[in-house]
This record gives sequence, C-alpha cells and structure tokens, in this order.
Amino acid sequence: MMMALIASRTSVVTSRRTLLLGGGAFAAWAYVPKFARAAEVRDPRLIVVILRGALDGLATVAPVGDPDYAALHGAIALQADGPHAAPMLDSFFALHPSMPEFARMYRDKQAAVIHAVATAYRDRSHFDGQDVLESGFPGPGRVQSGWLNRAVEALPRGERVASALAVGPTTPLVLRGTAPTVGWAPVNLPQAEDDTAMRLVDLYNHRDPALAAALSQGLQLERVALGEDMKRKPGGNAAAAMRQVARGAAKLMAADDGPRIAALAFDGWDTHANEGGPVGRLALLLSGLDGALAEFESGLGAHWRDTAVIVATEFGRTARINGTEGTDHGTGTIALLAGGAVKGGRVIADWPSLKPASLYQNRDLAPTTDLRAVIKGVLADHLGLSERVLAQAVFPDSATVKPMKGLIG
Repeated sequence: MMMALIASRTSVVTSRRTLLLGGGAFAAWAYVPKFARAAEVRDPRLIVVILRGALDGLATVAPVGDPDYAALHGAIALQADGPHAAPMLDSFFALHPSMPEFARMYRDKQAAVIHAVATAYRDRSHFDGQDVLESGFPGPGRVQSGWLNRAVEALPRGERVASALAVGPTTPLVLRGTAPTVGWAPVNLPQAEDDTAMRLVDLYNHRDPALAAALSQGLQLERVALGEDMKRKPGGNAAAAMRQVARGAAKLMAADDGPRIAALAFDGWDTHANEGGPVGRLALLLSGLDGALAEFESGLGAHWRDTAVIVATEFGRTARINGTEGTDHGTGTIALLAGGAVKGGRVIADWPSLKPASLYQNRDLAPTTDLRAVIKGVLADHLGLSERVLAQAVFPDSATVKPMKGLIG
C-alpha cells in the first residue's frame, strides 16, 4: 500500500484514502482560545472556502435592479421572473437559483453577501491573484505564509483540541506558516483493505513507534471524516464531490476534540465559455457550493450557531459576456458569509453601478470594498483578534483597511 504524507514542523499524519475530492483542501490547527460571552462559554468555528478560478459575482448575486445589467450579461443574465427565475434577496439583488440552501440561510438571517469586493490586486493573473488572496499581502510574491495561518498563530493559547490537519497534495498558501500543521494527501491508487493497514501499524510498532502512532491517528481521522456514507460512489460529479468534502470536514469539526478552524479550496470557476446562466456549468458549480454549505450546517449540528463561513475568490469576471457566452478575467466580485454566528439577511454593497463610465477599465465591476476589511471584521468579532494584530501580522501593510463592523451577530 502506498500512502501520501506531508509534514510540517514536528507532527506527521498519514492516510490511505481520499477526503480531497473535486479540488477541495481541508486544514485545521491545534490551538484555539476559549471565548466568554456573558455567562456562557462560546466555542467558535471558522471555515474559509476559496473558489479558485474567479467567481462571476454578477451571475451569482445579480444586480437585476441595475438598468445596465441585462444588456451587459446578455444570454447568461439572471431574471427575476420566467421559468428559471432567480429569487430576490432584496429589491435590487437576485440570487442564482442553484443556491436554494444559501437562500434559506439568508432568509433565516444566517447568510450575507458583500458585493463589489476585491483584494488589493488589480491585474488578472490567476496565479498572482490567488497568491494575494491567500497570502494576505497587497502584492504577489511577498511571502511564503498565509493570512489564516498567521491569524491562528496570533490567537491566545487555549485548550488543545486536535492535531493540525491539511488535506491536499500540497499545503495551500493560506495555511502555510509557523502555526503547526500536518498534511493528508489523497493518492489516486487502488486502496488497501483495512487488515493491510493494521498490519502496517503492527510493523511500524516494531520498527518506528512514532510513525506507527501517526499512522494510527491518520486512520482514526479517516474513520471519523469518511464513515460509510463518504465512500466514493460511481457516477459522481463536481457538485457531489464538494458536498462530500464538506461532509467529512464537518464531521471532524463537530467532534469535541476536533479542529475549530478550517479551509477548503474548490477549483474550476474559470468560466470563459458556456457559463450557462440559470443552467449550465456555473449552475453545477454553485449547486456544489450550496450543498457544501448545507453539509457544514447539518454536520456541525449545535456548533453551527457559533460557526462563520467565509467564501472568497481571487477576483471577479467581466461585466460583458464574451463571444462564447462566458466571461473573462475581471476585478470586482462577491464574498459570501454563512453560519449561525453571522448577522445575515443582508446584501452589503456600496454599489458603483454598471454604467460604462463606472466600469473599472471599461470592462469590470468596480470594487468599492476591500476583501481584507470583510475578513478582518470576521476575525475581529468572531475570534477576538485586535485591529493592531490584524493590520501588522495577519494582513501586513493594511492599517488603512479597517475591519468591517457588524458581520458577526
């Protein structure tokens, strides 16, 4: 049997099966603080979902009330009526019909949208845009650590709840840094039976007790995360894969000694062609994301009330569709928040309009909100990080970007 193994600092975890499906990556850390709110103890969870490839924010949360929207987005524009009507979030914005779970959370005031957002990056390279999104620095190529790892490192030490865990062939940049992590990478090979794994544990016990302990830990994590309902099923697709990844992550995070902070990355959002409007490629992807959010809610159970989920992407897409009924690399887009800890039921937007003179470089939704302000607001109110720490350690060189207030209830 072959196993994938990634180590960081002094810890090692191995596994022989895959939790990573459809481009998902999972991570968690060993130390979290205890929070007190009035007489009760709060046990917050934070999940960061990165959509790699650049999400079309205008197609996901559509400004149907903007008189220029329909002409710009053409055949893929959402409409508030008709056979594929998009549900209205308010009098101006409509949600893609492939996201009924998010719509329900929004109605329950457990989900919110921040529109016309972007990082500090203004070019249109996926590689550099993802670098800025995950590193938390204003420009690409600055560091080899991520803002979420630095946020965890800045937390006051509390109760040890789990080994640090990252799932993926490599640790995503957002997770790299001095906060201890261990990795679990999927292997695309036929998997061994349970008795083979146990024979390996026995062998390692005689030759390398530390490795035997790590293998046993990995197998236990696997049993918790996967279970019978998480086994790979024939005929799966990207949407089903997203749900499976979230389901396994939620199982781990729901455990009393499980991780409290996690990150997932889903690939495939680069919709240059056949984006599809209410049905099609983007609809399938959004259905998967919607299902993943529902899996977090159901899997976390009572912990959902103290959970915040941040969904972000490296940049947006053009306001005008192209000749293949897709969209090209753009600038402004959306960020989504979900969870029982979120003060939801709102679309937060300093709307720039889609008039030709208002478009960024005559092609993109102009960003009016810095994504770092959104993330800072969640980290401050949900995890208790100070504005000084956020500006100096988590998002360096960002003192002028103030945390957005009122995102957490």
